[in-house]
Amino acid sequence: MTTRYYTFVDALLINLDQAVRTLLGRPAATGRPSPAASCVPSAELQPTERLLAARLMRVNHTGEVCAQALYQGQALTARLDTVRDRMERATGEENDHLAWCEARLKELDSHPSILNPLFYAGAFTIGALAGKAGDRWSLGFVAETERQVVRHLDSHLSRLPASDLRSRAILERMKEDEARHAADALAAGGARLPLPVRLLMNGVSKVMTGTTYWV
Repeated sequence: MTTRYYTFVDALLINLDQAVRTLLGRPAATGRPSPAASCVPSAELQPTERLLAARLMRVNHTGEVCAQALYQGQALTARLDTVRDRMERATGEENDHLAWCEARLKELDSHPSILNPLFYAGAFTIGALAGKAGDRWSLGFVAETERQVVRHLDSHLSRLPASDLRSRAILERMKEDEARHAADALAAGGARLPLPVRLLMNGVSKVMTGTTYWV
């Protein structure tokens, strides 16, 4: 069996294809069924509840778009094959999250954020820079990103309408996956990021969540 080695140009083209798939809603997921599929259909949401759930799920959808971009950017510049492989495996699970969130948005008669292309480009650049800083820092960046995502999901779980069991099931499964990604990154040798970097990441996250909640 012949091993295929990709040039940097090959990798860029692969990432461009992944970006198009992500932004158009056709990513290469693992095929895991949506956690919402096993839920008893939610009670009819009131208009205000439906609007709130849709806005929260739109934020989570954009978060998964950014996760795709971060992992793709880091995989592009990772120095060790083992680290690159970890990034690519995590991308598959993040694609599941993306598909689940988009399906739930459709059920709620809503839509993804129109700002997704902008956030994808920014997150990809940040991921690539993190990868260039070295694999320990790249893995540390993954761990901190996922820790912040878990806190963010906890916040959304507390705000979702009590009767929206389908959205809740999706977010709870996503939370489990994200926590595992953080633990895996640390176990692989990820370094703890300096406090100013963590605060900056938190600030950028607030800008993303604040804007996509509305658009």
